[in-house]
Amino acid sequence: MDCIGCALPRLSQEESFVLVKVFPINLKPGKQAEVEAIVEEFAPKGPAREPGTLSFRVYRDPARPDYLLFVEHFADQAAYDAHTGSDAYKELIAGRFAGLITEFVEVDHELLVGT
Repeated sequence: MDCIGCALPRLSQEESFVLVKVFPINLKPGKQAEVEAIVEEFAPKGPAREPGTLSFRVYRDPARPDYLLFVEHFADQAAYDAHTGSDAYKELIAGRFAGLITEFVEVDHELLVGT
């Protein structure tokens, strides 16, 4: 019988924990370019400088205007709290970005399998 992943080292639950935040976000009509500029400004000032932010990805759907999908990976809850407590987050995301959205949902996940 083949064992998928048997060659990978086993990690303890604590070592393999990754907090994943997924945010589908609907934007105010016609604000896509403005929002994308804010996100592009935020990435190097916030997530790129945060040691507990493992990845910060924002996707657009070419078939769906005025919509973004954020997928973010954090080492733990404390890393996420530091991320949302940063000056860059407060200014750009909680500040400017928040005024340009109509709806968002926060979906928490825990990493099950990763390579």
